[in-house]
Amino acid sequence: MDIPRNAFKQALQARRAQIGLWVGLADAYAAELLAGTGFDWLLIDGEHAPNDVRSVLAQLQAVAPYPVHPIVRPPVGDVALIKQLLDTGAQTLLIPMVETAEQAALMVAATRYPPHGVRGVGSALARSSRWNQIDGYLHRADDEMCVLVQIESATGLRNLDEIAQVPGVDGVFFGPADLSASLGYLGQPGHPEVQHAITEGFARVLAAGKAPGILTSDTQLAHQYLDAGALFVAVGVDTTLLVGAARRLAAGFKPPAADAPAAAPAQGSVY
Repeated sequence: MDIPRNAFKQALQARRAQIGLWVGLADAYAAELLAGTGFDWLLIDGEHAPNDVRSVLAQLQAVAPYPVHPIVRPPVGDVALIKQLLDTGAQTLLIPMVETAEQAALMVAATRYPPHGVRGVGSALARSSRWNQIDGYLHRADDEMCVLVQIESATGLRNLDEIAQVPGVDGVFFGPADLSASLGYLGQPGHPEVQHAITEGFARVLAAGKAPGILTSDTQLAHQYLDAGALFVAVGVDTTLLVGAARRLAAGFKPPAADAPAAAPAQGSVY
């Protein structure tokens, strides 16, 4: 049995932009539904969605037959948790709140087997090796790992050049919501200073030979990010799409409550 190839990593290396969707419903049935809709990648969110290792596993299994690449975001960059997620079969991780090159290097090491890293060896128990049915898995797995680190704070932004230069970091994702808060603009990811920091950050990541990425539900802004060099862009969130569609359907038959929030996200909104 051959090892699954990481088509997402290959695309980033070839500088082909990849369009994704955030998946927060934490359900394998919903993930499979979305897997056939035409996106290049789906982000299975374990930071802000109610996912655990087993629910992530179920979603990885659900999307496996489809031509879409699953990316898993753990709640924190923890070596032991990364080991579990890799053993379920995840090959691409998005690590939140990375602020230093040392932290980024540890995250890379967590995805590599010794002597190149610290990933624990237990492939006989793991879906990743198809329970030791993939020929030479231990010697081939490292090449298919893709590490994406999130810049979400002023500290991370200051250390961006060093973080982007860490060997094994394939991409740098800018988290507009947390980054705007850290820069003093809570709830204003579209603020000009935040947007300037992001687009300048794209250029710095590209200069280091790595791929910049971001999430926005604003279609116009997503195109601007792509034009600015972003190579992996999430252009929507499943929960937002569902709520928005349901609200529009309801509004077609009854007027919304006077105090109801707008159905569509504000311009520049992340989610």
